[in-house]
Amino acid sequence: MPASRPRRFDLIAFDWDGTLFDSTKIIVRCIQRAVADVGGAVPTEEAASYVIGMGLMEALAHAAPDVPRERYAELGASYRRHYLNHQDDISLFDGVLPMLAQLRQRHHWLAVATGKSRRGLDEALRSAQLAGVFDGSRTADETAGKPDPRMLHELMREFGTEPERTLMIGDTTHDLQLALNASCPSVAVSYGAHAFEGFAALRPQAIVHSVGELHGWLLENA
Repeated sequence: MPASRPRRFDLIAFDWDGTLFDSTKIIVRCIQRAVADVGGAVPTEEAASYVIGMGLMEALAHAAPDVPRERYAELGASYRRHYLNHQDDISLFDGVLPMLAQLRQRHHWLAVATGKSRRGLDEALRSAQLAGVFDGSRTADETAGKPDPRMLHELMREFGTEPERTLMIGDTTHDLQLALNASCPSVAVSYGAHAFEGFAALRPQAIVHSVGELHGWLLENA
């Protein structure tokens, strides 16, 4: 552990899809195609975007309420197949790598708190050449999904940080509600899955509209 920690936040937890990884449009299409594959009513782009950040099966059930429970396994398998076919098309948002590198230089602990599975996150970290950049992570299949505060509680215990010194950054209301439920401050990004008009009610420290703006806010305020 470095001898001194940053002045405000020791631990910064990032959502993955739509916050660091430019994956929202592909995820929406994969959800729509998976629902179509099992004969469900295809959700709108808005409805499919809303569930991003939830655990996979919870998200698919919400996006496809007319699909019977006994077909959820088939629905999940279809989504995974479509996503695997396109995951190499996805990349980090411009500016993410230098932002993370500078935060590490300032001795913040960096973590990922995501609705992805452990396998899915590990594959994404390898494809994005981010192995070793993050000090910790939690995925929806190894803890409770968002907005349950458990994944942030576990990360705070792992690093010995207090809620007021832990910052959650995400692109959905699920991320911001997660932070509220864990009594942690948050920052919302508007370039991901959810429309930013719904963010203010969840009291983020800031709503930023690009990775560059997020980077600047963190350098000034974190």
